[in-house]
Amino acid sequence: MAVSGGAHAAWPERAITIIVPFPAGGGTDTFARPLAHQLGEQLGKSVVVDNKGGAGGTLGAGIAARATPDGYTFFMGGAHHVVAPSTYKKLNYDIQKDFVPVALLAQPPQVIVVNPSKLPVNSVKELLEKMKANPGQINFGSAGVGSTHHLAGELFKIKNGVDVTHVPYQGAGPMLTGLITGQVDMAFDGLGSSASHIRAGSIRPLAVASAQRSPTFPDVPTAAEAGVPDYEVSTWYAMWAPAGTPPDVVKKMSEEITKALNTPKIKDLWASNGTAVPNMTGSDFGKFVDSEIKRWAAVVKQAGVEPQ
Repeated sequence: MAVSGGAHAAWPERAITIIVPFPAGGGTDTFARPLAHQLGEQLGKSVVVDNKGGAGGTLGAGIAARATPDGYTFFMGGAHHVVAPSTYKKLNYDIQKDFVPVALLAQPPQVIVVNPSKLPVNSVKELLEKMKANPGQINFGSAGVGSTHHLAGELFKIKNGVDVTHVPYQGAGPMLTGLITGQVDMAFDGLGSSASHIRAGSIRPLAVASAQRSPTFPDVPTAAEAGVPDYEVSTWYAMWAPAGTPPDVVKKMSEEITKALNTPKIKDLWASNGTAVPNMTGSDFGKFVDSEIKRWAAVVKQAGVEPQ
């Protein structure tokens, strides 16, 4: 299918790279790799995931921002990148100026999970009782300082008046490994990356941070049902292009993503990882990004998180 714009009508003519700014095995990979495979089938060219982890997802974002805007490099980031402007003193990119919004890809809610051996609790009520009886002794892992995992934990602390120790990792993948092996007691993780480990029984879910229960795990209560009202956090994932990427290519990629997300295979896989298929592209997604930056800046200020 050709696109308007003449000069780029043959796009893609070679392989496309999607920069994922986290180590392999994290929540972003859960969605990036199947989507890349599906896009490759649709476009008839390889779509390669390139993991560039480090610095809470900001290292890879900087690399993507400096990539040649020729339509062959895209950036798959997410909620972490609307938090970063208020948690880092200096970034070598601007998510609003250095990128063009393409599409929201997935929006799984966060889930409060514990290592059942290290922290043998079965409900948020029991968790809070232990936290209050042992201030500062329970710890939670995150994908890095300023990540949504981290701020979800800070928000939980504020709402419940508890003291819990934060242990940052270099990405959700290493954090999950730490949780499963007992290096940390608990986490506030995206349901997408936790789902398979919940099914395996290696971590235990206590509540989902969403307005409704997840159809994937209907027995897990919402945070409100578990006694923490107004606690809603999602670890969403999205696609951007470097600023300057030809508009016709951005439009074509947006259309191909919409097509890919609505294939039965992707819809089923997304559902199994706790998220429905979103329908938000282009400027609508850009407005969502702007609103999320403001929302998390307010949380960072309230939590007293010191910018790095």
